[in-house]
Amino acid sequence: MPLADGETPEGPRPAPGPASGTTRAPDSGRPPGSGPCDGPRRGRPRSEGVERAVFDAVVELLESGVPLGDVSIERIARTAGVGKATIYRRWSGKEDLLVELVRSIEPPDPELPGTSVRDDLVMLLEFMRRRGLAKRTSALLRNMFAQMQAHPRLWDQYHRTVIEPRRRRGIEVLERGVATGEVRADLDLELVNDLFTGPLLLRTVLMPDADLSPDFPARVADTILAGVRPRP
Repeated sequence: MPLADGETPEGPRPAPGPASGTTRAPDSGRPPGSGPCDGPRRGRPRSEGVERAVFDAVVELLESGVPLGDVSIERIARTAGVGKATIYRRWSGKEDLLVELVRSIEPPDPELPGTSVRDDLVMLLEFMRRRGLAKRTSALLRNMFAQMQAHPRLWDQYHRTVIEPRRRRGIEVLERGVATGEVRADLDLELVNDLFTGPLLLRTVLMPDADLSPDFPARVADTILAGVRPRP
């Protein structure tokens, strides 16, 4: 019989602390135990204890060597000590759950200052820098991203719900720059957006040991803005 939220086979699950029996490695990238993930919520309010137990169960399975393709809802439920219905009340399926787990480990999407196009672009690039650093130091993130690309449905879900909204956000900043006269109106803004994000992607994906110093986002923004500002 499925257990109620917050229950284990031995009784009520204690709220504080990580899931019992789980040892966290210093660089495991395990999601924090407090605070919900970003993004809209569906249905009834979530129990943070159940959500944490489910996330910890996925981490435990992956760290024990279970391939991502073999991490099923049934296996997650059994490891977390909850019923499958408890999981399906919160996530539509495995892809939705795994994408939200990744988002909970990554740095949160930034709040843009809105003071200028340059400031907003630097903030977006700084987010990419911090995300790249997180992937360097988190064994879990490296493992998940390496395996996600071999699962088209999961990779497509991540792109549709995470990557594309972030990409659209950068283009919207550039569109505002055209409206305020900070960016030329005759440019392909999707291409310009790629010019801004390209150096960060190069250094976080293709050159994982390259310099990602704190001043790098500002240097990228200033270099490209010098070429896309309206001419005198």
